Amino acid sequence: MSQPIYILGGAQTDFARNWAREDLQIYDMFAEALRSGIHNAGIEPSEIDVGHVGNFVGDLFAGQGLIGGFFGQLYPELASLPTSRHEAACASGSIAILSAMRDIEAGHYNVACVLGLELMRNVTGKTGAEYLGAARWIGHEADNADFPWPHMFDRITREYDKRYGINSDHLNTIAEINFCNAKQNPYAQTREWNFPEGCFSNNDKLNPVIDGAVRKMDCGQITDGAACIILAGKSAAKDYAARNGLSLADIPRVKGWGHHSAPILLETKLQLSADRPLLFPHAKATLDDARQRAGFNALTDLDGMETHDCFTVTEYMAIDHSGLTAPGESWKAIEEGRIAKDGSFPINASGGLIGLGHPVGATGVRMVLDCANQVSGQAGGCQIADAENMITFNVGGSTTTCVSFVVGVGS
Repeated sequence: MSQPIYILGGAQTDFARNWAREDLQIYDMFAEALRSGIHNAGIEPSEIDVGHVGNFVGDLFAGQGLIGGFFGQLYPELASLPTSRHEAACASGSIAILSAMRDIEAGHYNVACVLGLELMRNVTGKTGAEYLGAARWIGHEADNADFPWPHMFDRITREYDKRYGINSDHLNTIAEINFCNAKQNPYAQTREWNFPEGCFSNNDKLNPVIDGAVRKMDCGQITDGAACIILAGKSAAKDYAARNGLSLADIPRVKGWGHHSAPILLETKLQLSADRPLLFPHAKATLDDARQRAGFNALTDLDGMETHDCFTVTEYMAIDHSGLTAPGESWKAIEEGRIAKDGSFPINASGGLIGLGHPVGATGVRMVLDCANQVSGQAGGCQIADAENMITFNVGGSTTTCVSFVVGVGS
């Protein structure tokens, strides 16, 4: 990395809210996240030099494009702010962060605001599934599926089973852990949900099949929400630290990043990896790049991960692709309790997409915010003991876009 990128603060909205039922629009969500993020960071709006928005399908769900114009609509000080919007399906927020980092690294700007958001609960489930299906190759895959993404990730589950064998009990355990973690998160969509005994099983009544091997409890949530972070280069962070009586080493920063893309068609991805140890070699490369750029030799040199669990099998995939286990042996980390919040390598202490929620454009930003809170000891009931360095893994489509960040403090 050409220079460290510091995270001065940020905020997320309550993912349990249904904004349409409150007669509120996507602008209201944007405004709340931006106000809260600026307040949390302890800066003035005028200190922001550039704005980046992560959003997937605001044009479809909300009929709204050109979302960057909301910065200046909310704050007169930002009326001429340069802004842009970034789309990479569920990795849209992460791409917005990468773009903001490039702005700072190039020396164009000193302080950037990244805001990811999605309004998704204002339409029927079938319509929402259709809109979200825009990230597949239209006309070539899952065209006849009522719910394209459960259909596609069932295909990934079947490929795991073909190559290594997979036990649904391990997927059920991932769901149970993430819903349990979400109970401690005051922003989680499912924090007040009740789970009857037996629902984390293959009981067709308590955990009905959605598509093939994918059951209800395997699925991430349809969520309204936004997340905001304020990024700064080293000179701006030094000034910030001085006026707030902070040590620069104690301000969370992005230590490393990884970003790879793959062909859009899932079957093409699986064909490319047919004779290789892992299903998605580009996903491994993404995680390896972030870790190595941050200067860590092994994943276990880090303290935990916030990963994409749009479905339980996506987290299962992240376990072996990150190097926590050998290929096809993710089940070992699950059975040994290593991924639990009190385990040796906690995954999704926030609750993840399954427990916390998944407002698509916000997820990548929310992951980095959660990691910044972890390493600064501000994660509340979700806190991982003694966390100093965390890694994210964010996926768009059927791993078409993969992004990872290492966030940490200290040297």
